[in-house]
Amino acid sequence: MAEAERIIGTPDTPDAAGHGQERPEDAASGERADSEGTRGAGEPGTGEPEATDARPRGKRRIAVLFAVASFAYALDLITKMIVVAKLEHHPPIEIIGDWLKFEAIRNAGAAFGFGEAFTVIFTMIAAAVIVVIARLARKLYSLPWALALGMLLGGALGNLTDRIFRAPGVFEGAVVDFIAPKHFAVFNLADSAIVCGGILIVLLSFKGLDPDGTVHKD
Repeated sequence: MAEAERIIGTPDTPDAAGHGQERPEDAASGERADSEGTRGAGEPGTGEPEATDARPRGKRRIAVLFAVASFAYALDLITKMIVVAKLEHHPPIEIIGDWLKFEAIRNAGAAFGFGEAFTVIFTMIAAAVIVVIARLARKLYSLPWALALGMLLGGALGNLTDRIFRAPGVFEGAVVDFIAPKHFAVFNLADSAIVCGGILIVLLSFKGLDPDGTVHKD
């Protein structure tokens, strides 16, 4: 009897089925697990949100920010030194007839000669702008934002230097202006950098581009 069973073969047992062959229910459960894992990773059409990396991409633009700021600041400082040395107490120099002149003016107010009675307040505002830009630089990944903030920082530093070191006193110094278009206020390169940087910031904000390089849509 035992010999007959050996020749014919014994029926499959659960233990015997587990060696070298996968049970149907195990294969089905594995397929379900794989399917659920794939859907969990954000497969389209499953209703699950797709996993995204929320961190900014690219590299920081701190170097660009400070390079632009340094260039704008140096250019403003050099031109003011030349104006004070060569143009102050001298007749204006006509560049384009009466439409554009170089004329040395001491301005105690804000950009373009506004608010001369609030020199100290404008000095504090300029200092606050510099601090804010310096703090924002830590999360700056956008190149256009680096250019805009660099111009803003360089212009603010240029006029703040005049406020601190020029007469009549510390934090009350008059800014040197010299670009005098016809029918317009006299200004300097620092004012121009501030205005250009401000315009660029407004455009970037309208486009939804943030300083960290991400784009948002309202």
